[in-house]
Amino acid sequence: MTRLWRSFIAGDEDAFSEIYEAFFKILYRYGYHFAADHSLVKDAIQELFTDLWRLRSNLSDTTSVKFYLFRSLRRRLHTLAGGEDVYQALPLSENDLRGLQTDSREQYLIDKETEEIHLKQLGEGINKLTTRQREALRLKYYEGFTLSEAASIMNMNEQSVRNLIQRAIISLRSLLS
Repeated sequence: MTRLWRSFIAGDEDAFSEIYEAFFKILYRYGYHFAADHSLVKDAIQELFTDLWRLRSNLSDTTSVKFYLFRSLRRRLHTLAGGEDVYQALPLSENDLRGLQTDSREQYLIDKETEEIHLKQLGEGINKLTTRQREALRLKYYEGFTLSEAASIMNMNEQSVRNLIQRAIISLRSLLS
């Protein structure tokens, strides 16, 4: 991806298109969980890529294109929202915490019902977390960023992000116990 980034910086339109295609859905998914307004997210992504193309000669190499784009989108959403906190809760899909099926149909139904109850409790628990805790969890566990990358995206130090995640997990464990 860094080779593609360098080609884009050099003015290669195909490389720019590939980066856009590779990251639009990922950025939209992240932005959607960050801002409740779908059109705001789409506008922010479009503006981000428009500015990237326009300012490409001023850009430098990056070791992580995904990190660069996430951080840029987060800033842009914050700016477009007028500095307001636009973060919303993380929806959980049915596949996020799916367990193994058992052979017994009755046991499967019991397990599925129990799983749905736990997913609902987990979703409610996540919604009770602070905005920063939810964002830290999303960046670390849903998007796969390292702690230092998440810290940089969130404009915090790494230890603070680690503390946010630890407190969030402790809160969720106590809710599910």
